[in-house]
Amino acid sequence: MPTLTKLYTMEEASQHNTKDDCWVVIDGKVYDITPYLDEHPGGDDVVLAATGKDATDDFEDAGHSKSAKELMQNFCIGELDTSAPIIPELEIASKKETANYSRNLMDLTKQYWAVPVAIVGISVVAGLIYLRKK
Repeated sequence: MPTLTKLYTMEEASQHNTKDDCWVVIDGKVYDITPYLDEHPGGDDVVLAATGKDATDDFEDAGHSKSAKELMQNFCIGELDTSAPIIPELEIASKKETANYSRNLMDLTKQYWAVPVAIVGISVVAGLIYLRKK
């Protein structure tokens, strides 16, 4: 069944991620909430953090009231095109973050290897001193 609303891809929606031009995707619908940013009770930072992805979970987790959900309908500009491919940049970014985390962990272990070695060394010396006194 054809839809009467305009279809947007996630890539299109993610390009509108500033205070002057802010779109969010919630429950498969695209909302241009730019005029509402200053009035949002949680502040514009919360909303801007939810751009560029499906913000349904963020919206539901915030516990919005029924009146907030009704008000949101005024800002609906279309629906998410689910047939469009997922943004490849987002997948690459998440892989980079994982690789970056692994690299940071390895750097930390290289940097702080002396602490466990010192503990083992002190334990060995203490054990030898104890055995010599016997």
